[in-house]
Amino acid sequence: MNRWKTLVVLGTAQFLMVLDASVMNVSISQLVEDFDTEVTAIQAVITLYTLVMAAFMLTGGKIGDMFGRRRVFVIGLVVYAVGSGLTAVAPTVGVLALGWSVIEGLGAALVLPALAALVAGSYRGRDRAVAYGVIGGLAGAGIAVGPLLGGWVTTYLTWRLVFAGEVVLVVLILLLMRWVPQQPAPARRPRLDVAGVVLSAAGLALMVLAVLQSGTWGWVKPRNPPFTVLGFAPTLFAVALGGALTYLFCVHERRRERRGLDPLFSLDLFDNRTLRAGLMTLFNQNTVLLGLFFVIPLYLQVVQGLDAFETGLRLLPVSVTMLAASMSGSLLLRFASPRTIARAGLLILVAATLWLIAAIGPELHGASFAGAMALLGIGMGALASQLGNTVQSSVRQEERSEAGGLQYTAQNLGSSLGTALIGAILIGALATSVTSQIESDPRVSAAVAEQAGVHVEAGLSFVPADEVATALAAQPGLPPEEAAAVVEDYQDAQIDGLKAAVLACTGITAGALLFTRRLPTGHPAAERDGGSGEEE
Repeated sequence: MNRWKTLVVLGTAQFLMVLDASVMNVSISQLVEDFDTEVTAIQAVITLYTLVMAAFMLTGGKIGDMFGRRRVFVIGLVVYAVGSGLTAVAPTVGVLALGWSVIEGLGAALVLPALAALVAGSYRGRDRAVAYGVIGGLAGAGIAVGPLLGGWVTTYLTWRLVFAGEVVLVVLILLLMRWVPQQPAPARRPRLDVAGVVLSAAGLALMVLAVLQSGTWGWVKPRNPPFTVLGFAPTLFAVALGGALTYLFCVHERRRERRGLDPLFSLDLFDNRTLRAGLMTLFNQNTVLLGLFFVIPLYLQVVQGLDAFETGLRLLPVSVTMLAASMSGSLLLRFASPRTIARAGLLILVAATLWLIAAIGPELHGASFAGAMALLGIGMGALASQLGNTVQSSVRQEERSEAGGLQYTAQNLGSSLGTALIGAILIGALATSVTSQIESDPRVSAAVAEQAGVHVEAGLSFVPADEVATALAAQPGLPPEEAAAVVEDYQDAQIDGLKAAVLACTGITAGALLFTRRLPTGHPAAERDGGSGEEE
């Protein structure tokens, strides 16, 4: 039993890293009210959190190699606790973004690569497969507890207590750190590639920022951007610049390796086909997961008018089944390979998202919605039970910090892009649908339709229909029957936008099947602890 004490500490840290993100997702409406802001502002804060983690995860992995994984794990937890404490007392959205998105994000970027390497370094063979299954299960538990606990606390107390509680949980983890064994020190301390840190972080940040703002800026034709480029929206130019910086990062890393200097991470790792497959599947899984966990609470809170606790209850089926499926990872390996389990998980996700599209409507059909959520959790849990162990088992001992950095970079880049991209699709589809419906509605005059089109072009938010009705009631000279027709059209457009966003998740999930061909066909426990990571 003593050998699992390490897993208690590391698993609790993994649970902590997931908890507050899921709390934020069910607290969107309350955050909008508390800070007197819009949904898009909270979306930006949520995206910035995962973006900071994605941008600096490689750096966190390298720092773990430089100063020791266990020590960096502890430092990261302390940074995370400072961010949680600041978030708990945040008076403005700006302070919320600083405490949660930036400081907590940087702390997580130190904790997670070290955590992945510490699990791999503490366990071998089947024990490692079990450990990663538990880690995946506890990530599912964070998603399970987050909406329910966060929803209850947000509704009946305040969401700030969750972040205050995280500080207490960090203190508890630090008191139990003696259960985590020291890891072998590297033969030589590598040096940090500062230029690589800047290039990689800037490239990733620009691409995600552009996708996040696409709903407001427009992709080609400008909507409401802060500036234009040659008369066009800046979105595609920002994506291209981010891509160029990422390319320069790769050139820079190759040049450092040729000169015998330490890269931020070795690009040769991408020659490992099993690792590539695991990373791409993780990226797609988290794009879909965080995209859905941004969209679904909006449906429940903004369209259906549920509070945070009621939202958490509606999300409970996905949470419970994801936890159960994740914890069953080692058992599943007795009957199927990681590749088969991952493919089955993706197919289940496709079915779940299609079911969810059918379940979304003006009225909440509880049984159908709960069934879709439960099936979604099974698919996500099947993936979570395999991919962490697949990534870490595919590399040598000395490559595990870098692999951990890549693993969580893929996860958090997928998370930030999921929130940004699916959110942008939601807003774009809402704008297109509401314009079309108002223009074709015979109850709405041409003058009112034209005025509505101008407002849509200036930027549209996903808000409750009551707010739209209140705003229209304040418009002088607008007949009540036309105002009611516009509100009805807006409500229909909300459903169209939600379905379009979930359909995009279906497409991403189906596309992820293309990247599973190189996942292991044998049991990961049979992989060589010091091997190259290729399949035998």
